[in-house]
Amino acid sequence: MKKTTFIHRILTIALAMLVMSCSCDETQAQNYATMTQKMNITIDGRTASVTLADNSATRELVAKLQSAPVTVTLDTNEDFEIWGDLGFSLPTSNEQINAQPGDVILYSGRNICIFYGTNSWTYTRLGRIDNLTGDELRTFLKAGESNISVTLSLSSSTAISNVSAERRSSNVYTLQGTLAQAGRKGIVIHNGRKTIR
Repeated sequence: MKKTTFIHRILTIALAMLVMSCSCDETQAQNYATMTQKMNITIDGRTASVTLADNSATRELVAKLQSAPVTVTLDTNEDFEIWGDLGFSLPTSNEQINAQPGDVILYSGRNICIFYGTNSWTYTRLGRIDNLTGDELRTFLKAGESNISVTLSLSSSTAISNVSAERRSSNVYTLQGTLAQAGRKGIVIHNGRKTIR
């Protein structure tokens, strides 16, 4: 009986440690306010979406991308990121960040860093790439290569591109859904509403 209790306690402690470890990683990954606007990163015709942090840097970046997409050339830095000069400065709100694979970071106000590994430094968080595994990130980001052409653009799925008026039908239908004869009396459906003639 004592051996079973001891094993049960060990398993309970191990499970608690596993849950705490997962919760910490999830909290770190999601411990920032996000925008509803998404950004796209396109490399060699493949596009990944980025959930943007809500800060002054991302708000200014979104305003810039509303005018036109931005294309930058990035290089691999050691074995954890691709990075390079944006060609313009953004406001910083630097903090100590343990960057994880998929994080999109602003460094020194002008440099964009996109991580496929980990690094701890003082950065401004821009966002996080959605739904790519570690191996998929390395492939997508062309890890280890140089002169990688990367285009930043806004996701069209979050914007209204065209508004058109609903087309109205002059047809009148019965409650059974059949076309009503001209002059029909009683309850009919016209333009999606019940009316009495």
